[in-house]
Order: sequence, then structure tokens, then C-alpha cells
Amino acid sequence: MPQMAPMSWLTLFLLFTLSLIIMMSINYYLFIPKMQSMDQDKSFVKKTMSWKW
Repeated sequence: MPQMAPMSWLTLFLLFTLSLIIMMSINYYLFIPKMQSMDQDKSFVKKTMSWKW
């Protein structure tokens, strides 16, 4: 029935919105950043550049 179309759009909107929120929260909580070890920090050499204009 045509009268039921707005309810269908509303449920689809809610379904996609909730799925988006769930996927974003799963992605946020499952992400593990890589920590740099102390050995890599010691081997880092800073190179200075002297610009001649």
C-alpha cells in the first residue's frame, strides 16, 4: 500500500544508521596502534640542512 511507504523508508534509514554506528564503533575499538620500540628511537639520526639562498 502507498500509505506504508514512509514507514518503510524510516525503517531502512534506522537500519542503515544503526549498522553504520555499529561498524564505526567496532572499527574504533578493534584498532591497535603500533608502538615504536626504544631501539628504533636510538637509531634515529636527525639530519640538518643548511639552506643557501
